Amino acid sequence: MMHALHTARQGMTAQQLNIDTIAHNLSNVNTTGFKKARTEFQDLLYTTIRKPAIDQNDIAQPLGLQLGLGVRPTAIQTLFNDGNLISTENPLDIAINGPAFFQIEVPGYDEPLYTRDGSFKIDSEGQLVTSNGYLVVGADTFPPEATDIAISQTGAITYSEPGNQEPTPGGQLELVKFINPAGLDKMGHNLYRRSASSGEPIIWDPTADGTIRLEPGFLEASNVQVVEEMINMITAQRAYEINSKVIQTSDDMLGMANNLKR
Repeated sequence: MMHALHTARQGMTAQQLNIDTIAHNLSNVNTTGFKKARTEFQDLLYTTIRKPAIDQNDIAQPLGLQLGLGVRPTAIQTLFNDGNLISTENPLDIAINGPAFFQIEVPGYDEPLYTRDGSFKIDSEGQLVTSNGYLVVGADTFPPEATDIAISQTGAITYSEPGNQEPTPGGQLELVKFINPAGLDKMGHNLYRRSASSGEPIIWDPTADGTIRLEPGFLEASNVQVVEEMINMITAQRAYEINSKVIQTSDDMLGMANNLKR
């Protein structure tokens, strides 16, 4: 019964983390480029009461006795499947179709950070920036008279100038890929940072890699599916409730054992 108390406690703690992860997913259902997370679990060590063996009469015992000691969370994995594309008709909104990231220069970091959020703006200095004012790597500074700024599906930036009928080049967005994007560190503000688990960034070559395409005038919606998350939340809630019932039942059994009279 004491094993059951501790095992159920671990089960409740694990489901609390599961609910926290689901709540974070649901709270970001409208966040541009957000990637949902999934909590993963493993069973704990086992107490071996008896191993499968052959007894003194040469009779094989095919099964042993092993008592499990509960569960523990092992990881919260970010799932990088693409979200739906939402048309905005804004030429500075760019969605990534494929497994890549924009590079962003953030003050205080000696290397770029990465994002899937392509809701870009032009700041007062003519620079292409994120909603938080961070510089987008690869874009030039635009002159005050620049108009009709456009970004192609390959990331080439152009704009128009008075008196010039030909589009003026304005830079080339430098996208990167990772061999293990789930290993990126989450920094908040829709930003990720390279880690030892993610591997080194791989620069996207639009002339050689057709698996990635930019979609101007679109934004990538969150890949959170509300109905799926609600089902996961109900399942986690029931698991939490069942584990709490195990604690209550074990406590009742201990109470009965303590009240036994000789």
